[in-house]
Amino acid sequence: MENFNYHRPATVNAAAALLKKSKGGSYMAGGHTLLPTMKQGLASPSDIIDLTAIKGFSGITVSKSAVVVKAGTTHMEVASSAAVKKAIPALAELAGKIGGVHVRHKGTIGGSVANNDPAADYPSACVGLGATIVTNKRKIPADAFFTGMFQTALKDGEIITEVSFPIPKKSGHMKFPNPASRYALVGVFVAQGSDGKVRVAVTGAGPKVFRVPEMEAALSKSFAVSALSGISAKAKGLNSDMHATAEYRAHLIGVLARRAVEAAK
Repeated sequence: MENFNYHRPATVNAAAALLKKSKGGSYMAGGHTLLPTMKQGLASPSDIIDLTAIKGFSGITVSKSAVVVKAGTTHMEVASSAAVKKAIPALAELAGKIGGVHVRHKGTIGGSVANNDPAADYPSACVGLGATIVTNKRKIPADAFFTGMFQTALKDGEIITEVSFPIPKKSGHMKFPNPASRYALVGVFVAQGSDGKVRVAVTGAGPKVFRVPEMEAALSKSFAVSALSGISAKAKGLNSDMHATAEYRAHLIGVLARRAVEAAK
């Protein structure tokens, strides 16, 4: 690991200024991807700008129409929030299944969303619920935010400040976790919006989170497991590795989508 300068700014503006001033700095939230890649020599930032000391950077607010989670809020805080459990139970359940207990106490929603690991859990909730990612400069719809493997619509210096999730009529989340680290080999988030339209978002199966239009159309007509009868995901373009073939991941999408619908509340 190379030497680096460590900063712990108290405001978003100060963090952005530090990154702009550096010659190759990086923001850090929970550090679960950045630090391992640095140890392996895959990343060598000149400066690490720790966002965890920013005032007002964590917390959850719930209104009649949305759950707003500040970027520095940990997975455990989302999972244990009574307000989130009442408004969007599937979001709390998703957060409670991320990694192990140590990861949940340290990792943040902002770090997970900004990192956009293809096997991360939050992207499926963002896209499944039609969330809005709010930065220090603009608001970005979730459908336009996740652009590729570990790639997002964030511009240089841009910092996620909060994620706003519309409260659905009902939603459900299911995943097939890797038995060691609990990341999603495949995860499916299903949500029926206040307008009755359904969104189905899949993570872990492809290079980035994606929706399944055929399932969405069927469930929008009838939000029931039976509506998915005869609908299957295609293996083309899905991930295939030592853990699961593309064909098996395609099979899991169908299985988990049905279970998510059954569990939706």
